[in-house]
Amino acid sequence: MVSINPFMTWRAIAAATCKGVSQVLFIENTMTGILILLAITVSSPLLGMVALLSSLIGTLIGLAGKADTQLIQQGLLGYSPVLTGIALTLFLTGPYHWIIGLFGAAVTALFTATVMHFMRQTEIPVLTFPFIIVSWITLLASYRLDIIQLSSELVPQDLSRWDLHIEGNVSGMQAMLNGIGQIFFLQNSISGVLLYAGLFWAGWRFGVFAIVGNVFAVLTAFVLLAEHSLIQAGLYGYNAILTILAVSVVFKDSSNRLAVVTGILGACIAVPLTAAVTTLLMPYGLPAFTMPFVLSTWLLLGVRKVFPRF
Repeated sequence: MVSINPFMTWRAIAAATCKGVSQVLFIENTMTGILILLAITVSSPLLGMVALLSSLIGTLIGLAGKADTQLIQQGLLGYSPVLTGIALTLFLTGPYHWIIGLFGAAVTALFTATVMHFMRQTEIPVLTFPFIIVSWITLLASYRLDIIQLSSELVPQDLSRWDLHIEGNVSGMQAMLNGIGQIFFLQNSISGVLLYAGLFWAGWRFGVFAIVGNVFAVLTAFVLLAEHSLIQAGLYGYNAILTILAVSVVFKDSSNRLAVVTGILGACIAVPLTAAVTTLLMPYGLPAFTMPFVLSTWLLLGVRKVFPRF
């Protein structure tokens, strides 16, 4: 039987679980976590339940492993499992896809601890790297393990036969709502509104910078002649939003006087990185997930170690 930390009541565990969801957006706030869960559930009740259970699994693993109580209470062991659980449930099929998703969430919680340990000396946050690696490995394993059944949405593509289509109109409002939604693999207007509500509930800076990052991502994608359908779907926006939140709001201090400019730069960099990572993975049929955000954020946080004004 798992021994629950006596200093954490079930109410505290529930709060930590909600914060595990909100930490996907770098926010330690129970109400924001609830709004995010509502946004996911509006789009898909199954994904909403998987998100909640995935964060709970990360929290309970932290308790069972006697992790630092503050780490658990802040929800820092829950956010990557949340994304893994959602991604695997969404991109796998068959009767066991959601169970595999929850198992993947558990593995992600363990891998998060490993990456935290190895990156501790760098003072660079692990971000969503554990989610990306565990999800990629699981999806690739589907080609050799029949119990893991890949969704028909993920098909390896031949780059030599790839055609770029930039035609079509783009609704700016829809791109803005889908951009925030795609962080959780959502393309639903109501979900987008709820996610922005969760951001502003946590603080105006989160909401405003998310909008700014999304706007600059859309503009950069237009300037670089990206596919309009992908801009509309928010697929060039979500990595930019996460990047600007990380660089301009969360991982900064008073010495970073140009943090706003650096964050906007990061949002713009995330667009070509999204295009590059997506293209790199096309022959394997893998989604880019949040790797462009991780790369752009690591790049800029690394720059700060040498140029602290940024």
